[in-house]
Amino acid sequence: MNIKITSDSTCDLGEELIKKHDIGIFALQVILGERTYRDGIDITPQDIFDYVSANGVLPKTAAGSADEYEEFFKKQLEGYDALIHFNISSKASSSHSAASIAAKNFANKVFVVDSKALSTGQGLLVLKACDLRAQGMNAGDIVKRITELTPFVNTSFVPDDLNYLHKGGRCSLAALLGAKVLKLHPLIEEDRSGQLIAKKKYMGNMERCLKTYIGDLRMQYRKYDKTRCFITHSSADKELVDVAKRAVAEQFEFDEVIETVAGAIITSHCGKNTLGVLFIYE
Repeated sequence: MNIKITSDSTCDLGEELIKKHDIGIFALQVILGERTYRDGIDITPQDIFDYVSANGVLPKTAAGSADEYEEFFKKQLEGYDALIHFNISSKASSSHSAASIAAKNFANKVFVVDSKALSTGQGLLVLKACDLRAQGMNAGDIVKRITELTPFVNTSFVPDDLNYLHKGGRCSLAALLGAKVLKLHPLIEEDRSGQLIAKKKYMGNMERCLKTYIGDLRMQYRKYDKTRCFITHSSADKELVDVAKRAVAEQFEFDEVIETVAGAIITSHCGKNTLGVLFIYE
């Protein structure tokens, strides 16, 4: 069975992995003022930082329509027997609803998966589907297995500051000011339903917080899929990324640790220096 695997651009896998696994990408939209851009195509995270700095407000983001997904599926299906598409969590976007409507027009050839995740939490499921495809599994069985794994993806991150979360209405002014004074950095986690929640707070500089965060992950997830782990960040300083890499190497035993930079959609909501360690647990 010849299977095409595609994803919303929010999977944040980066050009190398996308090309290696022949993953089709549906670009969500970022709106800066009166101009609309395509995530991963004609806008960069630096464009987001510059816009917020100049205007004091966050960009708007937009999902695709059912018609746009239908056109995308039609093109991506050429030469393939089936297609499996991964959406950003339905709790965060209407993308999954639109893609599901479009899939009905393809006579059981298009399977749409609500990742219940974002960024490389979503990307982990995309790559796991690629692994299963390489093992010769058919599309229906891949979707069944991925759906079983969906609740077991650790999608979490620690922001350096709360400015973007505050501007996006996810953090009160009091919490913002308190975090600045006390040097608080919240742990933001996606629960099993795909909803983002603030789980706990770390205190101190980002290096210290990241070490504690990664140590907490190791304590919480005793058993995990060692195939791969992502260290994903929103254009974080190299020193912070290096701290995270060393801590992951000390605490875990992954076969592969992959660094990726969050795209414009994810960056629009979290701001610079946000960093997460993402993997599938058991």
